[in-house]
Amino acid sequence: MFGSLSLLLQAPVSGSASLSSPSFYWKNSKRAVGGTCDSLKLKPVRQTFGPIRLTVHNCKWSFPAITSSISEKKQNRAVPTVLTDDNLAMMTTEEEIDNIGLLSSDSGLQPFKDHFRYRMRKYLDQRKLLEKHEGGLKQFAQGYLKFGFNREGSSIVYREWAPSAGEAQLIGDFNGWDGSNHKMEKNEFGVWSITLPDSGGNPAIPHNSRVKFRFKHGGGSWVDRIPAWIQYATVDPARFGAPYDGVFWDPPAPERYQFKHPQPPRPTAPRIYEAHVGMSGSEPRVSTYREFADDVLPRIKANNYNTVQLMAVMEHSYYASFGYHITNFFAVSSRSGTPEDLKYLIDKAHSLGLRVLMDVVHSHASNNVTDGLNGFDVGQSSQESYFHTGERGYHKLWDSRLFNYSNWEVLRFLLSNLRWWLEEFKFDGFRFDGVTSMLYHHHGINMAFSGQYKEYFSEATDVDAVVYLMLANCLIHDVLPDATVIAEDVSGMPGLGRPVSEGGIGFDYRLAMGIPDKWIDYLKNKTDEEWSVNEIAGNLTNRRYAEKCVAYAESHDQSIVGDKTMAFLLMDQEMYSGMSCLGDTSPKIERGIALHKMIHFLTMALGGEGYLNFMGNEVITAAS
Repeated sequence: MFGSLSLLLQAPVSGSASLSSPSFYWKNSKRAVGGTCDSLKLKPVRQTFGPIRLTVHNCKWSFPAITSSISEKKQNRAVPTVLTDDNLAMMTTEEEIDNIGLLSSDSGLQPFKDHFRYRMRKYLDQRKLLEKHEGGLKQFAQGYLKFGFNREGSSIVYREWAPSAGEAQLIGDFNGWDGSNHKMEKNEFGVWSITLPDSGGNPAIPHNSRVKFRFKHGGGSWVDRIPAWIQYATVDPARFGAPYDGVFWDPPAPERYQFKHPQPPRPTAPRIYEAHVGMSGSEPRVSTYREFADDVLPRIKANNYNTVQLMAVMEHSYYASFGYHITNFFAVSSRSGTPEDLKYLIDKAHSLGLRVLMDVVHSHASNNVTDGLNGFDVGQSSQESYFHTGERGYHKLWDSRLFNYSNWEVLRFLLSNLRWWLEEFKFDGFRFDGVTSMLYHHHGINMAFSGQYKEYFSEATDVDAVVYLMLANCLIHDVLPDATVIAEDVSGMPGLGRPVSEGGIGFDYRLAMGIPDKWIDYLKNKTDEEWSVNEIAGNLTNRRYAEKCVAYAESHDQSIVGDKTMAFLLMDQEMYSGMSCLGDTSPKIERGIALHKMIHFLTMALGGEGYLNFMGNEVITAAS
């Protein structure tokens, strides 16, 4: 296909100076990569990440120098000598807010200085309020020690934020679903509470029994809802369309899983295996956490990955949503087992030296009223609800609800959710889903980002959501300094992957989302002779300076949501008849496997500082 040209590649070092993800950055900076090549030949290289060495024969390449718009030169700033995200909240003066490091590294951002100053001031004001009223960000993010069900002395205390409720009761198996004797009291902040003392040395609510929150809304009707902070929720599998029930989860000490292995240190370059536990087995049923731990994790380790990214961990009543329409944010998906089973999986991964990231969805919530958080919205104002009212509170393409990130209790709920997964389950970080939807009031709908900076910094930017993400990233790295946090953003927001102390949003990596789209475009729309080495190389190496990327050729987005996997695009039904070891391999299979390996290899080698692969591709790509 490419002839005889020679190209020797090794994967880039984490943090190497290169331009970042969307192709617009080069156009916006009036630079381009050009050149001509006669042919391409790949030589075997090691499968670990190391320095990049590019040797091109019979080619002329043009990589223009990085000019002052993205200069590495550090400007003198009248700010503290050591400025970190930990002490950023101490900044108080206008002079300190004026000196935003991100603007020094990219002069193209200077026209939007007022926007950066505005969002930085909002962030700092929020940090100061948390220090004053909650004891700080980390303490604020321990809401799970107050809300939901907690043991306090010889009693169980249940608290729920529902300011619009006129009356409230706790119901469940423990009282025959009759809450007349378990009425709750409301404080001045709209928090309902009830204390249930132990009886005869036994808890008032038995472990693994069903519970619900019953309240009367403004219309006078009583409704039953799953507690917002519930840690486990189940459904009767024998009843079609049965609603979920909250489950009081407080196993006795002998049944509570105890972690045995330390969390592995953060690798220089993450090699990520993206997986869905439920579909990881060969049988036509939902697989379990323990099956995944025992049967799949050793294979992941054997294929030289160092990180596992788990989809669909938080409970979601609609299985076909693949875990992206969350109903219960603090509960593990009960289809695959219990919270203790998930802890076993994570501990098993750690014993193998594998880190575990969770696909966290804070960009929206399920529209499900019966089973989810949306059931607490009974027409009240935004300040009394988890969500915005009207059109602003509804995502018309996803049919889901949108959080009000300026609300104090919403911030407590979401930030505590992050700390809960880190501390209770020992996750090593997160991949934030749907970040583009969070960053803009238009949620990226019908928006083709061209790369002009005014598209990112305007009234269309949801600064409340940006501030939440800044708080979230500071919290995560404060709780777990070795955490890995990845943003799924298709827009290319500048500064997304830079520290908050520089005026960035604080993610460690961004997904290089333009790469899989380019590969799919080639496979669907171009013949082999039309493949351009220049275009491929430009797309793979085109990312923002100093913002790390996780590259991938395909993920669940390409593989299972309305499209074919790359293997099926290349070989389709021929895989069922042309791959037998009893006969010669068909030409279509030989071409398909060769291109599949080449695509994944080039993506891993040039695409970013990390690499991600969706489960099911490890057999085909193992040799790449």
